[in-house]
Amino acid sequence: MNRAERTKLLIEVGRKQALEMADQIANTYEIVEVQPPREGLVMVKLRESAQQSLFYIGEVLVTETKVKIQNVYGTGIVREMEPELSRALAIIDAAFKGDFPETKQWVPVMEQLKMELELEQQNIKRSIERTKVQFNTMSL
Repeated sequence: MNRAERTKLLIEVGRKQALEMADQIANTYEIVEVQPPREGLVMVKLRESAQQSLFYIGEVLVTETKVKIQNVYGTGIVREMEPELSRALAIIDAAFKGDFPETKQWVPVMEQLKMELELEQQNIKRSIERTKVQFNTMSL
């Protein structure tokens, strides 16, 4: 599982697990905050569908944290003001980059989160499908 997938799972359905994982690493290793949690703005790009040109749709408030664990750097970025989650994601990122032994225990947790996210997305899709209008069944 790559970094983007891990981060998406932890943000979407695994916030509690992310904090627990970060605590596990924090209790075992020394964590140096290279950049403590801080807020910033990020420009959001969007591709216009007709001409396929990029334009900036606006800005999004993010919280970013950078940590260092045993000469391994990790970064955590989340939308809105969530310093705890941002820090947890940075610690988890560093742990996976450094291939710490604890990460082997997290693989089943990540697989469970993946199934939870898929189930949640299916439920959303089903609720949308229920409200769709079936024009081919409407009488004229």
